[in-house]
Amino acid sequence: MPGRFFVLISPTFAIRMKTLLEHFGRIILMIKGGFTRPENLKVYWIEFMEQCSDIGIRSLPIVLIISIFLGMVLTIQTSYQLVSPIIPKTVVAAIVRDSTILELSPTVICIVLAGVVGSKIASELGNMRVSEQIDALEIMGINTKTYLVLPKILAAMIMVPCLIIISIAVSIWGGYLAGLFSHILSRQQFFLGLTTGFLPYNLFFAMIKAFTFSLIISIIPSYYGYYVEGGALEIGRASTTSVIVSCILILCADYGLSLLLL
Repeated sequence: MPGRFFVLISPTFAIRMKTLLEHFGRIILMIKGGFTRPENLKVYWIEFMEQCSDIGIRSLPIVLIISIFLGMVLTIQTSYQLVSPIIPKTVVAAIVRDSTILELSPTVICIVLAGVVGSKIASELGNMRVSEQIDALEIMGINTKTYLVLPKILAAMIMVPCLIIISIAVSIWGGYLAGLFSHILSRQQFFLGLTTGFLPYNLFFAMIKAFTFSLIISIIPSYYGYYVEGGALEIGRASTTSVIVSCILILCADYGLSLLLL
């Protein structure tokens, strides 16, 4: 019976592994093809700055809104669970600080960015592929991987960690406001808990996660958008698939980095 079951699942498993390796190889070739000397540095610089604006500036409002409510909700829920009079109220601020830095801001914000930024990247490249704009650029002698894909990856590597730093600060500020206005803890208690037992390594760990997640957010949607085939329906499917795959990879990378670095 076990042998028969292995025979049944073996072909399916082999097909899936082959597909996975094909996707991985095409991603590597796409990234490798992007690292060539640009034809016109000024044009590539303009494209890079536009991607920084799209990924960083235009994503800032949603990051601020999510971050402030993350901090406020975390403060209220933490104080609700710590009902023992033995536990000082300063512990609430310490939990808000560490939870925000280690997990909430890097992971939650990057999952949101995978939906906001990733879907835009996949849709943009997919539309250019379907409308044959990428083919036209290649006929003109332009390396489309360098011109279209590489600026998105570099912009994400710079802007996503910046957004995570802003998110951490805003989340802690939101927790402070919630604790102050809800009379959970005073200003002195919050700042005492905020500074007590702080480990600078936690910020380093958050930046490692942000940098890793930025690669996932930019590379996966770029791949699905760049190699899309078909019409408008396939663009939507590629955009949805890129967001799903990016979120799964972010969660897997979060678990792996936690095991390695903590």
